Amino acid sequence: MSGAQTRRLARGEQLVLASHNRGKLAEFDALLGGYGITIVSAGQLGLPEPEETADSFAGNAALKAVAAAQASGLPALADDSGLCVAALGGAPGIYSARWAGPDKDFPAAMARIHEAIGDDTDRSAWFISVLCLAWPDGSVRVFEGRIDGQIAWPPRGAHGHGYDPIFTPEGETRTFAEMPEAEKNAISHRARAFAAFRAACLPDPG
Repeated sequence: MSGAQTRRLARGEQLVLASHNRGKLAEFDALLGGYGITIVSAGQLGLPEPEETADSFAGNAALKAVAAAQASGLPALADDSGLCVAALGGAPGIYSARWAGPDKDFPAAMARIHEAIGDDTDRSAWFISVLCLAWPDGSVRVFEGRIDGQIAWPPRGAHGHGYDPIFTPEGETRTFAEMPEAEKNAISHRARAFAAFRAACLPDPG
């Protein structure tokens, strides 16, 4: 594993994004556009989605990245992210997507959080994003990003996705969903994880 600490992707290299989400593919394609890295998604390669059975964001990201790298023979990048609420003991956490159910009903999931908090005066919360880069030989590198804030109610804003309408980052009065996408993406948990990944694993931009 020590060699993984200095291992970088090279210009012209192909990278598998361990996701079947087209929106996520477009997001990472834009992020990696200046580095000469070609991205292909696990969905495009017909790779199955592994069951997320780990008990942490890092564990689930690693499960997805390692599975994609070993199945494709290419380096693979995966992320796992979610919203953690202090009054709920860190829930929904790694179960953030599952709280929205198979139909991805995030308005219902946000209402569930609001109802569960109840009269608790502690409305602090944080978003976590973990990126894992894996190689076919099993080497992995993990990068975490976090942004703290507060749970807002009622939901506000039409931008973003997921729980963005009820999350107000520290130092802001707007929710993530009230910010222009580019502004939110510049400070988000995923942006912070990507900055660490970029510094450690990407070639100099062209």
